[in-house]
Amino acid sequence: MKLLHTSDWHLGQSFFTKSRKDEHQAFINWLLIQVEQQHVDAVIIAGDIFDTGTPPSYAREMYNQFVVDMQQLNCVLVVLGGNHDSVSTLNESKQILACLNTFVVASTGVAIDEQVFTIPDKHGQPGAILCAVPFIRARDVLQSTAGETGLQKRQALGDAIKQHYQTLYQIALLKQKEQKEQKANGLNIPIIATGHLTALGVSQSESVRDIYIGTLDGFAADGFPPADYIALGHIHKPQIVAKSEHIRYCGSPIPLSFDELGTQKQVMLVEFTGAQRTSLQPIDIPIFQPMLVIKGDLAKIEKELQQLNADAKADTKADTKADTKADTGAQPVWLCLEVDTQDYLSDLQQRIQTMTQGLNVEVLQLRRTRNQRRQLLSQMQSETLAELTPEDVFEKRLAMETFDTSPEVDSEKTDEQQTTLQQVRQRFSQILSEVEHQGTDV
Repeated sequence: MKLLHTSDWHLGQSFFTKSRKDEHQAFINWLLIQVEQQHVDAVIIAGDIFDTGTPPSYAREMYNQFVVDMQQLNCVLVVLGGNHDSVSTLNESKQILACLNTFVVASTGVAIDEQVFTIPDKHGQPGAILCAVPFIRARDVLQSTAGETGLQKRQALGDAIKQHYQTLYQIALLKQKEQKEQKANGLNIPIIATGHLTALGVSQSESVRDIYIGTLDGFAADGFPPADYIALGHIHKPQIVAKSEHIRYCGSPIPLSFDELGTQKQVMLVEFTGAQRTSLQPIDIPIFQPMLVIKGDLAKIEKELQQLNADAKADTKADTKADTKADTGAQPVWLCLEVDTQDYLSDLQQRIQTMTQGLNVEVLQLRRTRNQRRQLLSQMQSETLAELTPEDVFEKRLAMETFDTSPEVDSEKTDEQQTTLQQVRQRFSQILSEVEHQGTDV
């Protein structure tokens, strides 16, 4: 039995006014190739198939076409609801999709037997038992009690989610036992669990929305049942939970925020022989839209932009020499520019436009970094001179200065800087001593 675990597609996302339609379609095409080449029996999408509860029509069409294409590949599809998904939107096509080898579990507010079921393999034989847990809304598993504190509510929700997992797992064990008794070889089939939540200790990104604000900060990993594999969604960076190889976030298939660019996007391919997990393989997803973050002062940003332009020209030239058709319609690079030092400039946007003119780039985000000088000024607003000694005032003023004594100066001070600072401090001490001495003579 081969399972492919993916999550957090966010079809229909608008990224700084840019549509992700082409990226998502390219990913789906790539995924269908993987399903065919790897002979995958079932694909699990662990929540957030859509970006909003009212996805645009093209996103719904893309989703429906994917279901049809999966049916043609004789591959089971399991769709779990996420916190971005609308329960009613997913449920409106649930009965039709059931005829196309697709299981949809939009919420836990349905009968238990609809949340624990057997997934067939390509030959129609039982291949795995699934505890299909979507995003759990508190109202589906918990009744609020008057007078509860915030801590008590968090504990109650955590306990309710844990109990829900245990209930489904016990049913799955009974189904597993029945399947073993029916099989001539007596082999077990694996139990798979899913989830769309924040497990404690994971690394999030800017695009991840806190789904249990004021209620549950994170779900303890010991609350998961001892399933053979647990396919999680909601966190966009692929990672292992609680050092357990079989509890995984696969992450989103495309970067949903600029801070996700440093992470290789992937899907997880899990293979079982009987109930024994024999392979756990991450498959790297190609980049379908070039994106880049550039940080620094204007001089550094301009230098990196020119280098980016030079690299693009070199790539085009290399393609031409290799007798391939040059891609004159190459995709523009989406940029996030983070400006420090000159972040106070009122004409910053115009300067950036001048720098990028004629380049195959689009600046989607321009950030102004609060530099050290401005941070210190902000901190000093609440202080008065009466609370500070002359040495305190001098050190605070000195901290605002940058001594560019070497062209290689970065975030750390060089030896030359340290020498300069020492000389300045010594000179100040001498002056202060003279002033104080004159004061005593008066």
